[in-house]
Amino acid sequence: MGESRGSRAMFTFLGLWVRPVMNALMAKEWRGQEKLPRDTGIIVCPNHVTEIDPVVIAHLLFNQGIMPHFLAKAALFDVPVIGFILRTIKQVPVERTSAGANRSLEAAREALADGGGIIIYPEGTLTRDPDMWPMKGRTGAARLALQTGAPVVPIAHWGAQEVFPRYAKRFHLFPRKRVRVLVGDPVDLSEFRDAPLTKTTLDGATDRIVDAITDLLAELRGEQPPAERWDPARKHQKLTGRNFEGRQENHDDAAPGGPVPGDVQ
Repeated sequence: MGESRGSRAMFTFLGLWVRPVMNALMAKEWRGQEKLPRDTGIIVCPNHVTEIDPVVIAHLLFNQGIMPHFLAKAALFDVPVIGFILRTIKQVPVERTSAGANRSLEAAREALADGGGIIIYPEGTLTRDPDMWPMKGRTGAARLALQTGAPVVPIAHWGAQEVFPRYAKRFHLFPRKRVRVLVGDPVDLSEFRDAPLTKTTLDGATDRIVDAITDLLAELRGEQPPAERWDPARKHQKLTGRNFEGRQENHDDAAPGGPVPGDVQ
């Protein structure tokens, strides 16, 4: 299988103007690209520090010949032009219902079967950690990995937040910044593969994924991460939105049967 001709053509068209813009915005230092599995669909799990993260990761994957697929809010697919582009390049619509979650899972499986990269942010939203370390993860990526057998590739990046700080209203272009990206080895989830998809299993697999991302980020930053991972629920912070201070109910990561709604900004 593989990406359709229309999907590849649209990716190529987007790349013609997105890549020059990204190269102009910031210098790049990429390491570990050789660790990206080839000829198979992969689940890519990066840290999440700024709204422009998705373009940084998509830039890296596209340059490696891996078509990037994101989880996008279903409402975006109804927007003229944007919806057409999202459907053409097979992005994954996410709905916050049981039936919608099942459709999202099927769309994600199709993208993986086509050899693409599904990018899922295990944190579910921009980190709330004051020092921007990965916070407590949500289980969507682990669930999809265990249900499909697709390899999970952790990626850490640092520097994009200087160009566009978390929840900023404008870019900071001068002086020119540098973004560094480090790709890790696929996460070993073998001990969870044959276990029932219980909360214990999913939490354990999720912790393994976030640990791998954190280790990569510590290497990039040359710093030690905190001993205890930031947990927004324990800090009484909302799970989504820029005004995240204040209590919010802690919902499940996904509706029954689906892995993805908890992983959309």
